[in-house]
Amino acid sequence: MGQCVTKCKNPSSTLGSKNGDRDPSSKSHGRRSASHREEQLPTCGKPGGDILVNGTKKAEAAPEACQLPTSSGDAGREPKSNAEESSLQRLEELFRRYKDEREDAILEEGMERFCNDLCVDPTEFRVLLLAWKFQAATMCKFTRKEFFDGCKAISADSIDGICARFPSLLTEAKQEDKFKDLYRFTFQFGLDSEEGQRSLHREIAIALWKLVFTQNNPPVLDQWLNFLTENPSGIKGISRDTWNMFLNFTQVIGPDLSNYSEDEAWPSLFDTFVEWEMERRKREGEGRGALSSGPEGLCPEEQT
Repeated sequence: MGQCVTKCKNPSSTLGSKNGDRDPSSKSHGRRSASHREEQLPTCGKPGGDILVNGTKKAEAAPEACQLPTSSGDAGREPKSNAEESSLQRLEELFRRYKDEREDAILEEGMERFCNDLCVDPTEFRVLLLAWKFQAATMCKFTRKEFFDGCKAISADSIDGICARFPSLLTEAKQEDKFKDLYRFTFQFGLDSEEGQRSLHREIAIALWKLVFTQNNPPVLDQWLNFLTENPSGIKGISRDTWNMFLNFTQVIGPDLSNYSEDEAWPSLFDTFVEWEMERRKREGEGRGALSSGPEGLCPEEQT
């Protein structure tokens, strides 16, 4: 899984005010003055004669040349405010502090330094939240776009600013719809995109289940992870469908598993798990019963 579980669009940019508007012209000039201005602007003025321009009459070519300059830069673009320019500069400096020397991205070594400056462990839940907000595609890596878009999404451009967002991110992750989005992101986050993986390795899936349920540990989670650890069915990977359906499983199936039905459309792995867990509980109950029984008047530890 590597030494870090770190992989965090919705940037909320605050663009500066429009300053491309022009002041209205003074109306004190007479017609003569207006006519004089027209004569001084041959490219936008009235055509005078039939002089050819590249084989075309000037009267026909003039409209193409009549392009008034804009006072605010490229057409359609709003100028950036000083505040936004300063924020982008701070983000650039922050990114360069951790980026790899050869690749324009923050890789494992830089990620460890980044987490160290944030005073967080690379394997903890808050780093997963950052990866979610950055929409990171790969563990232990932030591309330039992911880093910039992610910082804009949480309105932070410094280490202190990112740290200040952790409490609100933790609160946000408790919302049902937000947690579902985080949960589904976590599966994709755990895949090795370079290898084209479509399922999670069993060991990585176990680690990510523990991580994503940090704030909301369902009663059946420990039994489910014990089942996967013992691996009686010999599975090697967890599919996206199994991952997604497990969240539904924790929400509708009670801790005693009594309302589970094999007739419903659950993944077959869940059938195996419920059968394994019920059998385990049965053996556990029989073991407790055997210890509590024995010759009348004797405690279990007094029996020989």
